[in-house]
Amino acid sequence: MIPGNNILLLAPHTDDAELGCGGTIARLLEEGKQVYSVAFSTCEESLPVGLPSDTLKKEFISAMTIMGVPMDNLFIYDFPVRRLSYFRQKVLDIIISLRRQINPDLIFIPSGNDLHQDHQVVHSEGLRAFKDLSVFGYELPWNHIHFSAQSFIPLDHRHIQTKWEALKCYGSQLSLDRPYFSKQFVEGLAKVRGIQVKVEWAEAFEVLRLNCS
Repeated sequence: MIPGNNILLLAPHTDDAELGCGGTIARLLEEGKQVYSVAFSTCEESLPVGLPSDTLKKEFISAMTIMGVPMDNLFIYDFPVRRLSYFRQKVLDIIISLRRQINPDLIFIPSGNDLHQDHQVVHSEGLRAFKDLSVFGYELPWNHIHFSAQSFIPLDHRHIQTKWEALKCYGSQLSLDRPYFSKQFVEGLAKVRGIQVKVEWAEAFEVLRLNCS
């Protein structure tokens, strides 16, 4: 049972939520939950040479549209990539404002063991803002040395397929041939996590806080 109706996704960069919990997003939307997605950086400085500066913003919108997240539920910011630590208070202020606006029941943030500097900022400020609510940390294995898989959300293959269809919107990232940006990886990780809890497919999360009220 996934608590509450309002779900908030906090992503340092435009593709992190889809990579970390895209299958779960698909399931939650299918169940009629209200999903809100925040991206703090569109990573303009990391784009392949020659691509327009708004490429990742457009790809994020396309990916979330495939997922079924309404445009009104998307929040996109343009903090510089790898420098969120310089804007920690602004990030926290945004999150607190979103808390008042959305009143979320469950929040997904990067894992506490994620080594990426931007991910650490969103993790810390997200947990600071929502320490009294249910908060799950999503898995991005290439950034982890350790990951505490404490909660598993069972999925059907259609949820994994929706996740992959959304990720395919990120042509700028697919062109970089990163191993984790592949259907084989997406399905493989979901299969491994499913096997751990005797289902066919799943995504795993750290339980950072669970409020059962």
